[in-house]
Amino acid sequence: MPDLIVLHYTAMASAAEAQQRLCDPAFEVSAHYLISEEGAVLSLVPEELRAWHAGAGAWGSVTDVNSRSIGIELANTGATPFSAAQMDALEGLMRGIMARWQIPPQRVIAHSDMAPGRKIDPGPRFDWRRLARQGLSVWAEGQAAPDKAAFMSAARTFGYTHSDDPTVLLQALRLRFRPFATGPLCAADMGLMLALARSYPVDQSPPSA
Repeated sequence: MPDLIVLHYTAMASAAEAQQRLCDPAFEVSAHYLISEEGAVLSLVPEELRAWHAGAGAWGSVTDVNSRSIGIELANTGATPFSAAQMDALEGLMRGIMARWQIPPQRVIAHSDMAPGRKIDPGPRFDWRRLARQGLSVWAEGQAAPDKAAFMSAARTFGYTHSDDPTVLLQALRLRFRPFATGPLCAADMGLMLALARSYPVDQSPPSA
């Protein structure tokens, strides 16, 4: 039973090209849904079936993310903003999925969250704050003195369990919550991670099967 939603971008020139790739068995990649630049929602794999969208990675105790998640691909190269029509379609789709499978907002993650250092999608141009305002994802802010050990502990509590590299996890955190931030771990990063761990500990979610 799916209890995660993983958001991706296709990194391809068009939705039609992405659909062809996702439906070609030779490439061994698939997703439950593909949303075009114009907001057309294409259902490619039934929600109750496994799709091959996540690859190696983990979120909390879930190490086989493909078996526990619904994958949504957004047609985007990664270099441009996501259109209003596409975001509207995504929000409508997510509301239905979350209601059907009782998936809470903290179980909506980026591909880069569960595969930090390997994946960066849906990337810094994706509007996570917009989703959070509608209860479709989470958001947090804060300020705290930087502490690498405390940062790593909070990262694991929130769900970042696939890497033990603080640089990699800082990049993953910033991709989602502080896009385009640079430099070493700072007070905004530290406060953000502590707030996420305090408000959304991953162990409140169902354990791995």
